[in-house]
Amino acid sequence: MAVEVLSAHKTYPDGTVALQPVDLAIREGEFVTLLGPSGCGKSTLLKMVAGLLEPSDGRLLLWRKPVARLEEAGRKLAFVFQAPTLMPWASVASNVRLPLDLAGVPRAQAEARVAEALQLVGLEKFAQALPRALSGGMQMRVSIARSLVVQPDLLLMDEPFGALDEITRHKLDAELLSLWADRKLTVVFVTHSIHEAVFLSTRVVMMAARPGRIIDEFHIDEPYPRKPEFMVSARFAEIARRLQDSLLRASHTPQEEPLA
Repeated sequence: MAVEVLSAHKTYPDGTVALQPVDLAIREGEFVTLLGPSGCGKSTLLKMVAGLLEPSDGRLLLWRKPVARLEEAGRKLAFVFQAPTLMPWASVASNVRLPLDLAGVPRAQAEARVAEALQLVGLEKFAQALPRALSGGMQMRVSIARSLVVQPDLLLMDEPFGALDEITRHKLDAELLSLWADRKLTVVFVTHSIHEAVFLSTRVVMMAARPGRIIDEFHIDEPYPRKPEFMVSARFAEIARRLQDSLLRASHTPQEEPLA
């Protein structure tokens, strides 16, 4: 088991319940997507898994270890944010090398790992470019390379492609699946897109808002690699329809009546 969320919840000091007690188990090698309306606690849950946010109560375990002791399990995690968050004055290679510099990795070893990470995301020719010379999709590839350079076992991604155009987004989705398969990663991915969730995931977890909670899970038993043709298949449409129905229910508060 890679991730175990055990009755973990979050209430802020002002009394806002961001997340009701959540129980969620994710096996090693899964690609799990958190889907739901704004304010349902997707990012809160992801940040709790990453150790960036403390739960008000409950526990989170990664490979049966508390998040702060992950390295005792011989594992690493990386987090990809919504925006690339690159240093504008530094080259692509320097941005990717940053986690290794902070960890004190010897320069020669770090540069070899940077070169490998840039090759994985197809940016080896842009190592010395500045971020402003890159498109939005290329900047996000730099962010992904920076996460891969630490050689993670668990990759947490918070709507990384949400601001990109559809063509770029579909291309990066396909590239992400290749990386997931090649690197044997466990991925937890946050999105608002039903189509992205269906295309990428082995399992989709539907969350509802006010307060944030899990209301549904969907296993997507379609083989990989998934080609663009899958997105226009009857099977894809059926899964998307089920997710759409669930998302409609998730978008109503307990006090609201669902639409007829």
